[in-house]
Amino acid sequence: MEGTGDRRKRVQRLKKIILAVNAAFIVIPVIVSVVLGIRVIQLNQKIQKLENLLAAKENEADEVAGIYVTTPVEQSLRDTVSMQQTVEAEEEKVYQKEIYLTFDDGPSSNTDKILDVLKEYDVKATFFVVGKTDEQSIRAYQRIVEEGHTLAMHSYSHIYNEIYESKDNFMEDLEMLQEHLYQITGIWPRFYRFPGGSSNTVSSTDMQELAACLKENGITYFDWNIASGDAISGQLATDSIVSNCLGSIDNFNECMILMHDAVGKNTTIEALPEIISQVMERGDAVFLPITDETVPIQHITVNDK
Repeated sequence: MEGTGDRRKRVQRLKKIILAVNAAFIVIPVIVSVVLGIRVIQLNQKIQKLENLLAAKENEADEVAGIYVTTPVEQSLRDTVSMQQTVEAEEEKVYQKEIYLTFDDGPSSNTDKILDVLKEYDVKATFFVVGKTDEQSIRAYQRIVEEGHTLAMHSYSHIYNEIYESKDNFMEDLEMLQEHLYQITGIWPRFYRFPGGSSNTVSSTDMQELAACLKENGITYFDWNIASGDAISGQLATDSIVSNCLGSIDNFNECMILMHDAVGKNTTIEALPEIISQVMERGDAVFLPITDETVPIQHITVNDK
């Protein structure tokens, strides 16, 4: 009987050893995977910060002399927000680029032509419009909304020395445009782009103060990190616009491209199909309109007081 009992004990010990070994084979790889995963995430975050810093230094300093001259980016809001994003969102951005086509200074006769191109390629964009009352412009506002694009604001008058003369002037112009667009489309716009950008050098009023006013009124402003260059007087060559837009896409996961749909920007219309086609061929990018989920590209950061 003692021999049988010893064998039973040995069998029990052997079972425990086997279970322990099996458990080790399961637990150890899991622990290693978790540790490596955390390390990869940390490295990705460091790489993203370095990419943003490098891109900010390489980004064009100006688009039009005296108007689109930009000061060095103080601190990208995207860096701050990205630190708060989930691991899943960070990993997704490694593999997918978000491309935002944005058009300033419309509507004009060119707006319909741009909308036709966007419709042909099933691409949604964002239009930062100014205030106009003619029938063609009214129809353009409506068409932008009806076709699923984002209708955003770019000032009513677009006259710099009036808009930027004082905080009161700025807010009066803003409210006029916001009410104008609401009456025409039924949409209460909540996205804005400063004429000349938030880092313009022509404003008589502190841009920090104006940015704070927008924030207090629930309006988010957007600058850009890629400039097409079509803001120059006259027409920039089609190939140059294509090159300017596509040349910096690899520098950013979120590409906010500045273009214009004002009268005379015919080469912008000509460049658009090529830009869209080449981006689609990449296979790692998606065109999006600006929404509440879009992380804003901003040249200045509002100081919380």
